[in-house]
Amino acid sequence: MPGAVPAPVVAELRAADRTDGAALLDRVETFLARFVVYPTDHARIAHVLWIGHTWFMDAWESTPRLAFLSPEPGSGKSRALEVTEPLVPRPVHAVNTTPAYLFRKVSDPDGCPTILYDEIDTVFGPKAKDNEDVRGMLNAGHRRGAMAGRAVMKGKQVETEELPAYCAVALAGLDDLPDTIMTRSVVVRMRRRAPGERVEPWRLRTNGPEAHALGDALAEWANENTHRVQWPDMPEGIEDRNADVWEALLAVADLAGGHWPTRARRSAVAHVADAATKPPTIGVLLLRDLRTTFTEAGTDKLTTEDILEALTLMDESPWGDIRGKALDARGLSRRLSKYGIGPKNLRLGDRIVKGYDAGDLADAWGRYLSPPIEGEGGERDTPPGYGEQGKEESPRLAPPKSATAATPLHPTCAVCGNPMTYDDGTGTHPTCQEDQP
Repeated sequence: MPGAVPAPVVAELRAADRTDGAALLDRVETFLARFVVYPTDHARIAHVLWIGHTWFMDAWESTPRLAFLSPEPGSGKSRALEVTEPLVPRPVHAVNTTPAYLFRKVSDPDGCPTILYDEIDTVFGPKAKDNEDVRGMLNAGHRRGAMAGRAVMKGKQVETEELPAYCAVALAGLDDLPDTIMTRSVVVRMRRRAPGERVEPWRLRTNGPEAHALGDALAEWANENTHRVQWPDMPEGIEDRNADVWEALLAVADLAGGHWPTRARRSAVAHVADAATKPPTIGVLLLRDLRTTFTEAGTDKLTTEDILEALTLMDESPWGDIRGKALDARGLSRRLSKYGIGPKNLRLGDRIVKGYDAGDLADAWGRYLSPPIEGEGGERDTPPGYGEQGKEESPRLAPPKSATAATPLHPTCAVCGNPMTYDDGTGTHPTCQEDQP
């Protein structure tokens, strides 16, 4: 058959790579690079390691999704899945697949499949409500032992059944996916090939035999070395869900040895750092802009009116036009309520007004925002008097940058230790004075 790999070459490949995992992964990487243009070397390394981890599925507690995403069609996403197919165990190339089919494939007693789901944006797009079962399986199936519960009719009786959902999944689609999938995925941001970038045409009839030989070699390597899999040491800063994503891939790299442990960890750090730069959610964006507003006002208390005015004047934020209207007091209160924050009555001078206290926002700032940056433009990106994690510390005097209804921050009260909104020369709050004997 034209294009078939001669038997001696296949035999040599298997013999050489059954014991040398690093050489085998090198061959897989070279093979993939012939057909796919990756955005970075780190993305190519992650793809190789993900393919490797599919052959050790019984060893993992969690399997990461591999998501090839791009803003435009024709960026090589589907090609990446096509090249992956002959390299993984029991591949199921899915497009608009019914939930019943997927559940039956995952629970097949012959073995766990590797699902390659193309056009995944159709599952999470405008008709997402029609795909709840598939979404549920993709969300839950990353964890070993995950089951999908279903109600089935048997005659006239409604009975329940549980089907396994755990399996390796690679996805390809346009734009982003829901956070429940993105945070469990190694995301590869594909791009259209530049004029100078060249790849070989992929044809299963000619390239398939070589690919299947690599897949067979991976299977033999896995069979010989499954008992040697060990939990890897994670790079500093890769923890929680990021650790769940990268643990299996780093274990494969450590098992292979050679230069792969170092390359894998560099790839992991690069991907995690890249994911951290994604646009914040609307709630986190509001917290960030509120922190900026309090900082620039140089105060720990602001009226709702002043906050809304400052927010709507921020050119790169959406508060001036949310579905055709500017953010109002009700919308501000509603968005902050999910963080346990609400407006309160503030005494500003001789007035009682509705507003917000930086002390109430400090905990959310510490939990959801990155530590403030010192020295950018001579300013601090957190309200004076509050530390990097939102904890109250020694007060910092800071005059307001513009005349507002808020009063500049003053030293802490000598009695209760809380920041003072204004100072009448006594150094204590009036209420604290009244409490003194």
